[in-house]
Amino acid sequence: MRKLLWSLLFASMGAQAQSVAFTFDDGPRLDETPLLSPQQRNQAMLDALARQRVSAALFVTCGNGADRPEGYALAKAWGEAGHAIGNHTMTHPDLNSAKLTLAQYQHEIRDCDRITSTLPGYQKWFRFTFLREGNTPEKRDGMRDYLKRTGYRNAYVSLDTSDWRLDEHLVEVLQANPKADLAPIRQAYLAHIRQRATAYRDLSRQLEGRDVPQVILMHHNLVSALWLGDVIQQFRDMGWSITTPALAFADAVYQQAPERQVAGQSLLLSIARSKGLGKFEGWERLVDDGDFEIDQLKSQGL
Repeated sequence: MRKLLWSLLFASMGAQAQSVAFTFDDGPRLDETPLLSPQQRNQAMLDALARQRVSAALFVTCGNGADRPEGYALAKAWGEAGHAIGNHTMTHPDLNSAKLTLAQYQHEIRDCDRITSTLPGYQKWFRFTFLREGNTPEKRDGMRDYLKRTGYRNAYVSLDTSDWRLDEHLVEVLQANPKADLAPIRQAYLAHIRQRATAYRDLSRQLEGRDVPQVILMHHNLVSALWLGDVIQQFRDMGWSITTPALAFADAVYQQAPERQVAGQSLLLSIARSKGLGKFEGWERLVDDGDFEIDQLKSQGL
């Protein structure tokens, strides 16, 4: 009954009430993958965004390639195409690690900033690695103070995906069989994005009483290079509109700083915990790192 009431309430808001902004982490990557070179992967993503007229954001992990001329050129191409450039540290360390100090993490940000600040499209946006904001209150509060002092925005994610897991599986399949039929992986990937999108839309309605502009987390990888255009079209077929990261981040939901965080997950899950929602129906599918889809693919022999 509750789901029916929510559906009736939000049906009146119109099909275009829900929007999504596209953001990509960890790029540009210079490692080799089957099918496409680093340059081809980068261009495929940019071409898909251009065809669909989507303005996105790339959160650069500088040690993945932007610290070298060939990788810097790939990152620069994003800015030149009109996309925003954000900071995702130098080497992608985990702030929740007991071995990593707050000072070391902040040094990673400054080192990466020296590169990203020279790129077109540069924004003072920072995305936490692994979406983890520290394993102690001192780290969490220290980073909040640091970002405020240095003028950085916390580039939250509301629509978290495990596309990285499906990308790992895709690469493993291709390495074992370069001629493998990829249609089932594509189908699983799109189904995964759709399931997460629907679940986080429903959660935002429960928590905020409205459709918030979702910020999706994807990655600069092979799975995005192959099927990003399909993902964007799927959102449009679902009745969602595409917004920009800047417009999404201006929404009030992204000004929140939840006190009870769910490490490594969507901002919405942290808001839910802070509001005392606890584990709700379907919670497991949002934190399973794509296990459901991977298990289905393995059952098909992939």
